Amino acid sequence: MAKLGLNVDHIATVRQARGGTEPDPVTAAAMGELAGAEGITIHLREDRRHIQDRDLEILRRTVQTKLNLEMAATDEMVGIACRIKPEQCTLVPEKRQELTTEGGLDVVGNLAAITKATARLHEAGILVSLFVDPTAAQIRASKESGADAIEIHTGSYAEARDEQSRHHELAAIREAIRLGNELGLTVHAGHGLNYVNILPLTGLSGIEEFNIGHSIISRAMLVGLDRAVREMVALIRRP
Repeated sequence: MAKLGLNVDHIATVRQARGGTEPDPVTAAAMGELAGAEGITIHLREDRRHIQDRDLEILRRTVQTKLNLEMAATDEMVGIACRIKPEQCTLVPEKRQELTTEGGLDVVGNLAAITKATARLHEAGILVSLFVDPTAAQIRASKESGADAIEIHTGSYAEARDEQSRHHELAAIREAIRLGNELGLTVHAGHGLNYVNILPLTGLSGIEEFNIGHSIISRAMLVGLDRAVREMVALIRRP
């Protein structure tokens, strides 16, 4: 049965808008775990636009499930990860001007650097996942890099505006899951998923974890975080 990894970046985004201390992503993470999330995801960006180093350090001590650190494959970030030692690091592409992560990691074009980062993280006892588009080339390169898992970028599926496009993107995700499982990679999925478009994905076998942030935090602003997390967990775990 798939698990929910709750991304609390947007809690930190609201905090940073005023530069104060609230809302606290550490508190949000604890509430999310109590509501049924089985992992906490944060993205420590180069520009520190939301999650801060202090958040990461405290979450490492307080998260009771699994801490998944999203990060660029840079020397700085790998060094921080090796010191903090989250259970998992997910390597993602990062651009300074983007509002959120745009597209998957180009593992094919950056294989040497990603392989090096993966090896360093493994030496520190950290599992490595790569955030990739659902294409065979990127998934095969992910296996070649030594990664333990892939997170399928579901953005194109989430942004599809008609049934034909959604069907096409869903088929690509289904094939990516099959290939990832065939290669021995753990398969996760995330980006743009909400309470409606996740339903077809929950019917696909082979996904072990969904990483979701924006839609849950958005709903939490209206109904509360506990309810928002419980409702998403119920969708993921439905028969």
